[in-house]
Amino acid sequence: MAQKKKKSKKKPLKKKAIKRKATKRPIKRKAAKKRVIKKRPVKKQAKIKAAAAKKIKENVIGKVTHYFPKVRAAVVKLKVPISIGEVIKIKGHTTDFKQKITSMQMDRVPITSGKKGQEIGILVDSRVRQHDLVYKV
Repeated sequence: MAQKKKKSKKKPLKKKAIKRKATKRPIKRKAAKKRVIKKRPVKKQAKIKAAAAKKIKENVIGKVTHYFPKVRAAVVKLKVPISIGEVIKIKGHTTDFKQKITSMQMDRVPITSGKKGQEIGILVDSRVRQHDLVYKV
């Protein structure tokens, strides 16, 4: 009879716990890429609009401070001298019209011209609102 060999079962080896020293190394991270914003070429129309806006700002005569609807008169604080007969443009959020100055008053007294810094009353063709700008045309 042949002898049967016994198979021995090998026991798994126990791993020894290795104590590691805690290192205080900073975590290395990749630096974020900086976004480069490329300037787009300015179109000719944008340049024209900017130039037109500068011209309009130069022609500002004053600002509407009050409106009297029954008499249809506006009170304007002047930044530039103005006189009767000149054509003005009043522009605001809902207002946009041109007219010729026919009547001008200061303290209920008719005047022919207004100086810088004065608040004058002007007869207007349609309704205006506070903070509407008055331009010289």
